[in-house]
Amino acid sequence: MYLNKKWAILVISILFLISLFINTEIKSQDIQITDGDTIKIDGEKIRFSGIDTPELKQKCIKKNIKNSCGLKAKQILIDKIGNNKVTCLREGKDQYYRTLAECFVNNESLSSFLVRSGYAFAYRRYSKKFIEDEEYAKSKKIGMWSMEFDYPWNYRKFTKK
Repeated sequence: MYLNKKWAILVISILFLISLFINTEIKSQDIQITDGDTIKIDGEKIRFSGIDTPELKQKCIKKNIKNSCGLKAKQILIDKIGNNKVTCLREGKDQYYRTLAECFVNNESLSSFLVRSGYAFAYRRYSKKFIEDEEYAKSKKIGMWSMEFDYPWNYRKFTKK
């Protein structure tokens, strides 16, 4: 009888530890993609530092056809992140109190990826980090570099009144 009590206590203890582990398991990230260069992770708004993507309503023209290059930049980011975990190196806050960061999926910079895909620009006003990626996309006429477009900072300047 004494051995059965020990066995029962051991089994109950193991089951308790297993349930404790399951209940404290880290939940997957809650990621929301706002636009091509802004995401929310678990409620924290993060703006990718050093790059600028077209605004959601921004259009580009290729062969006389208007394309939603802002929506395309967002979709490229959505596809790249997929169900992967995003990690970010925080660099501070911007004037809108968003966290400025460079974020990664599988150790690949999302900023570099977006610029090399031609749907983001090196934001030279704030950083020189992604210039080579931009020159690559421009030389290969990738993404927006194959279209007529306004730089996002010019688009914002002329559309906000």
